[in-house]
Amino acid sequence: MKQTPLLLAFLALASAAPAHAQGKVKVKTKGGVTAPAKTKIKDDKAVAATQPVAPEDFSVKYADLVSAERLRTHLAVLASDEYEGRETGMKGQHMAAAYVAAQFKNAGLTGPVTTGTDPYLQQFNVEQVSWADGATLKVGKTSYAWLTDFYGTGDSPFATETTVTPVFVGYGIEQAGYSDYAGLDVAGKDLLILQGEPTGDGGKALLSPDGAPSQWGTDRAKVQLATQKGARSVFFVNFNPASNFAKQTARLAPYISRPSVVMPSEGQKPSRVPTFNVSPAVGLALLGTKDAAMQAYLAKTNSTKQPVKSTFKVKPMQIRAERKRTPLGTENALGFIEGTDKKDDIIVISAHHDHLGIQNGVVFNGADDDGSGTSAIVSMAEAFAKAKADGHGPRRSLLFLSVTGEEKGLFGSEYYSKHPIFPLAQTEADLNVDMIGRTDVEHEGKPDYVYVIGSDKLASELKVILEAENKQYSNLDLDYRFDDPADPNRFYYRSDHYNFAVNKVPVAFFFNGVHADYHKETDEISKIEFSKMEKRAKLVFHLAWELANRDGRIVVDSNKP
Repeated sequence: MKQTPLLLAFLALASAAPAHAQGKVKVKTKGGVTAPAKTKIKDDKAVAATQPVAPEDFSVKYADLVSAERLRTHLAVLASDEYEGRETGMKGQHMAAAYVAAQFKNAGLTGPVTTGTDPYLQQFNVEQVSWADGATLKVGKTSYAWLTDFYGTGDSPFATETTVTPVFVGYGIEQAGYSDYAGLDVAGKDLLILQGEPTGDGGKALLSPDGAPSQWGTDRAKVQLATQKGARSVFFVNFNPASNFAKQTARLAPYISRPSVVMPSEGQKPSRVPTFNVSPAVGLALLGTKDAAMQAYLAKTNSTKQPVKSTFKVKPMQIRAERKRTPLGTENALGFIEGTDKKDDIIVISAHHDHLGIQNGVVFNGADDDGSGTSAIVSMAEAFAKAKADGHGPRRSLLFLSVTGEEKGLFGSEYYSKHPIFPLAQTEADLNVDMIGRTDVEHEGKPDYVYVIGSDKLASELKVILEAENKQYSNLDLDYRFDDPADPNRFYYRSDHYNFAVNKVPVAFFFNGVHADYHKETDEISKIEFSKMEKRAKLVFHLAWELANRDGRIVVDSNKP
């Protein structure tokens, strides 16, 4: 480690001091250990026998244990065919949780869970759900068919036939200068929302500054907003002549027909409002209009760049769409390292060990997503445990949290946030690692990088500390582009740090971006760039080391979207 200016000044003063004033000088290391700098006396003069030894930087010493070799060792297990793609609640996911727990135990971490059968596993149930036969939808005297004219995703409030008169809210957008919800109270109501967003010439988005698709171009932001407003359900419809509902439905039918996994409500408000998609024919029937009138309405919205008051007379429909439910056991894996003088403060380092399982007989191994992150936090746990065994343990406590169900809806982190082993008020930060083993198109041929998301949304100091650690140790290009609240990818909301952020725990999410193999069977270990993965994992290690050992606790002083 380079000598600091303060240390150089001290040495200069020492060398200039009178001989009788020179003697043994103690030099303090970053890890808090002192070592004498020896001198000897010759002819009544103190002459330095050697230069003082540079203080050892334990952050470097133990970060070096987070090596490409160690990362490969863990990933070769987690991303193997034997683990069957690690689908939530399935054999492979249980194997992955057991593997991570065993590594924590072997490294000397403590299992902090006081319930269940294993102190390293936080066990809970999700629900495996599938659509029951006999789903129906009727408007007036016309009946419409499931997977032909309508389909659903997620949960359903319509287990028995229910009469629904949805509230038409246009595009379902709300931002500065444009609100489809103005004057509307939609709590407990069912909404009919147009897919897409207002566009101008060449299909350019009118609500973004540069014409690029905004966050409203996809359904995700609209669902989140409808959920926040307390809607009971959302029905999406697309009247764009270029869309093809029949083709889209045929493509999605196998996925919709497969059993899916959801979190039990536990009597609480659902984290995501149930959604359905209906064909243009169903949408026109509900609005009591013809396509020509609808296209005129859309054109007027585009030309005014403002919501247009609807004159459509919404008609009621009768819908039945029942979900069959089966409890399914799953688990998070946890390893704990107790701190010293600040042990009540908790730093969480998280990743998710689940992936997409087996589809059509093909194993989706998820080497990057998120075998890379899981391997990284296991390797970091081993390094921190070795530091503690050597007498250089952290001042604050560290919780290594490998969660389940991220791909299904952030279920493992949601469960932990609702049933924390350590109070969230004592949790100082979550450093989340999800996909750090590849290079995306934006960075091909460029210097090593990592996307960092959310690092100053709650605590501005966290980003400052990160940048200082990066400058001292890693020199990665820190790319913050996904911090933009208007970014259509919405990555800030799509990984496990988010369930800490909503509870006002500062977060930093480390990510290499998506690539051609994202969520495909081709996300294999053979494509992992271990040298880059090592650098990214070491940066997270250095940040965790600094947060765990610094004097002050970072302060929640921001509330950025």
